[in-house]
Amino acid sequence: MRAKILIVDDDRDILLGLENRIAWMGHEHVTADNGKDALRLIEQGDFDLVLLDLELPGLSGLEILEHVRGASHSERHTEAGSGTTHSTPLIIILTAFGTIERAVHAMQLGAYDFITKPFSADHLTVVVNKALATVALHRQVDALLQEGDDRYGHIVGANPKMAAQLKVAKQAAPSDVTVLLLGETGTGKEVVARAIHRWSPRRTKPFVAVNCVALPENLLENELFGHEKGSFTGAVKREPGKIEVAEGGTVFLDEIGDMPLTLQSRLLRVLQDQSFYRVGGTQPVLTNVRFIAATNKDIRRAIQQGTFREDLYYRLAVITVTLPPLRERMDDIPALAQHILMRAIGVVTHHPCALSDNALQVLQQYQWPGNIRELENVLTRALILCPKDTIDPEYLHLGNSPSPSAAGAKADSPPRHYHESMEVYSRQIIEEALRRNEWNQTRTAEELGLQRTYLTKLLRQKDISGRQPQGNSGES
Repeated sequence: MRAKILIVDDDRDILLGLENRIAWMGHEHVTADNGKDALRLIEQGDFDLVLLDLELPGLSGLEILEHVRGASHSERHTEAGSGTTHSTPLIIILTAFGTIERAVHAMQLGAYDFITKPFSADHLTVVVNKALATVALHRQVDALLQEGDDRYGHIVGANPKMAAQLKVAKQAAPSDVTVLLLGETGTGKEVVARAIHRWSPRRTKPFVAVNCVALPENLLENELFGHEKGSFTGAVKREPGKIEVAEGGTVFLDEIGDMPLTLQSRLLRVLQDQSFYRVGGTQPVLTNVRFIAATNKDIRRAIQQGTFREDLYYRLAVITVTLPPLRERMDDIPALAQHILMRAIGVVTHHPCALSDNALQVLQQYQWPGNIRELENVLTRALILCPKDTIDPEYLHLGNSPSPSAAGAKADSPPRHYHESMEVYSRQIIEEALRRNEWNQTRTAEELGLQRTYLTKLLRQKDISGRQPQGNSGES
């Protein structure tokens, strides 16, 4: 990378030598020979790195460091809630041999490194390259954080049901209590979990998501708690788990309703004691994390069936947020569709694309069994297939949409028990998705927003054939 570097020294010979070396390295440089000019340039300029002498007229290097650190802390505090990133330039101190103690003080004030005078050109090159590698790493982290905010940082819509649940989530965010997010697949549980993290004092620490249904029990245990060297074949070194990685931040346990019972008991111990043992470990590991869990299951029914621990449920459900399905917030579809289409610019398409009035009407008449995730898939497919700037209904491919209501289709049939109705409805969703995807289970899982292994598990549980019936096959 070609960096912009500020060089500050009142010794003209040293200043000239630094200029020549920085230019030889291929970087842009700006110079100052006193503290006041240096501070003004730092505040006004956009520098990647500063080479700062400690002994300067006007303001000393230490005084400049104190000003920069104070301004940085103030801006970080102001911008913390907005999700934006702010970075001051890295500062390398130039100091005479006899002022090493002051250089150490400068490091305590936030300096990145120091170089003692006289220094060789090669030593300067090594230190500058090391600092610029750190700058590049910071930029990568900022880009990843921004990418995460772009994907998960927007909760769109003003539906009263959704607004009421978000109000509860915001009230719970500043505390460390566990939050349980309930709702169907695709309703945005991870988006809300990330929002709770951003609204909390832990916002600057990691947010780590763990899918409790994506891995077998032994791998999930290792994923959560890590392992010690030699604990199993192939464990050649100690590896931290996701809970350790999230230290000081938030662990999001997605699909907690599918966690095996043995791991539920281990998780309960973590929630109670804030400590755990790595796989194969004998020493407890203390931790400081906040847990948010989510599931699309009926947890109370799972408790009755003995597949979920009641004591763990009460530990997790200190605050419960239930996200409404998309069919109950149809008034949010125009805003959601607009947001999805805008986010697709530069990724799926390079030109703006809008929905026609008829297409928007079709979207609002569909019942969205896959919720927001299905809406995103439908619009992404339409963007790819539509050659125009306006998406018409035929590009949505929702002609074979499920009926608006099972009750409306069978008005004369007696009402079913709630769980029986949900079982019938879930079977209908899966079977129709299989037919739409010509019985390709991988594409069906993607459309429904499910893991491929979880779809296989559902087919087995609900006794649904994953193969095309012979009567519908063209070769039969």
